[in-house]
Amino acid sequence: EGAALATGGTRRGIVVSTLAEARFFAAGGFDDILYAFPVPRWRLAECSALAQRLQAFQVLLDSPEGLELLLQNPLPGGKRWLVWLKLDCGNGRAGIRPADPEALALARAIAQGSPELVTLVGVYAHCGNTYGCRDIPAIQAIARDTTAAVVEFVTA
Repeated sequence: EGAALATGGTRRGIVVSTLAEARFFAAGGFDDILYAFPVPRWRLAECSALAQRLQAFQVLLDSPEGLELLLQNPLPGGKRWLVWLKLDCGNGRAGIRPADPEALALARAIAQGSPELVTLVGVYAHCGNTYGCRDIPAIQAIARDTTAAVVEFVTA
């Protein structure tokens, strides 16, 4: 009920951190879900099933190996993998650093490689490095730094 309220009843545009959550929301009629963790090889079959079932099941990529995994496992029926490039703006958990020269190369490879199989939807950053903050100004500083890093990357 909370997710339906949060989406204004559209049941679209939610982000989950586990595939169990994705399956739960899909069973509840949500059909636009982002799995906010770079697709691990051992979860590919589950991701594929959700991508085939939902209008827009989206995943994160943060490496050329992840892109190759999706390219080697195309979705049937003309569906495409919908991907976000995961940027690590200081969290250190997942993603590629936006200042890493390989980040821009990976974005280009996703966007220009095989758009009929894998489509770049956008870039994604998670400010998990705020979890240890003790006050609002510290959180705001991380948010500003992350925003600046993402904008600079997208501009490039």
